[in-house]
Amino acid sequence: MTRPVLLVLGAVASVQLGAALAVTLFDEAGPAGTVLLRLALAAVLLVAVWRPWRRPLSPADRRAVLLFGLALAGMNGFYYAALDRIDQGVAVTLEMAGPLTVAVAGSRRPVDLLWVALAAAGVLLLMGGGGDLDPLGAAFAVTAGGFWGAYILLSARVGRSLRGGSGLALAMVAGALVVAPPGVAGGGADLLHAGVLATGAAVALLSSVIPYSLEMEALRAMPAHAFGVLMSLEPAAAAMAGFAVLGQRLGTAEVAAIGLVVAASAGAARTAGETLPPPVVD
Repeated sequence: MTRPVLLVLGAVASVQLGAALAVTLFDEAGPAGTVLLRLALAAVLLVAVWRPWRRPLSPADRRAVLLFGLALAGMNGFYYAALDRIDQGVAVTLEMAGPLTVAVAGSRRPVDLLWVALAAAGVLLLMGGGGDLDPLGAAFAVTAGGFWGAYILLSARVGRSLRGGSGLALAMVAGALVVAPPGVAGGGADLLHAGVLATGAAVALLSSVIPYSLEMEALRAMPAHAFGVLMSLEPAAAAMAGFAVLGQRLGTAEVAAIGLVVAASAGAARTAGETLPPPVVD
């Protein structure tokens, strides 16, 4: 197994472990408060590393960074709201609708209809065979997927304009400001408890700082479509993290649904790589 592959797999594992750890904070900080801790603490770390103030932004760059921050806030806010109601593996499986849509958008190739059909079959299997699947939690997960799709597009836009991680650092600040009001309302004084802050810092590292660094390094040495195929393992990794950290067990229908969505995402990423340029990293 090559080093770039290991880096991407490490990023996937880190993100999902961070999400599972975040759920342990919900009783004290609530989902909104946990999102605030993640984004704010990650923003502090990324700003310290990238020092984005060294380069002035054009008006277009400022708009792109603000929209990027809104996408970050929506993606994480709705995802954590989903995790408060449904299992992690199920949430990420539904959330994959966003990246899959981005991968096949505008395509006229018949093979892409296969990936859409596979993903739709997985979602229908979840909705029909998930037993007590919470409909609001499912809606939150799908909404998070929409913001994830926007995040992918805006990440490419910001990455082309602002080299390195300065754009992400600024967007993380913007996202933290967006979620601050509901986060403070949901977490209150508990957000300042030492144990909550320590766990929040671990979530920020595992969910944002470490995976972004690993992904950026991996993309220096591998094509975008190969990266996308590996990232399609997110639902499976989420299910394993949910089981290992939170004791969440999935039924046969849910496991089969995850398999269908993983196959669809991997196939879409593979065929999209034939026409899409790789992300810009530095």
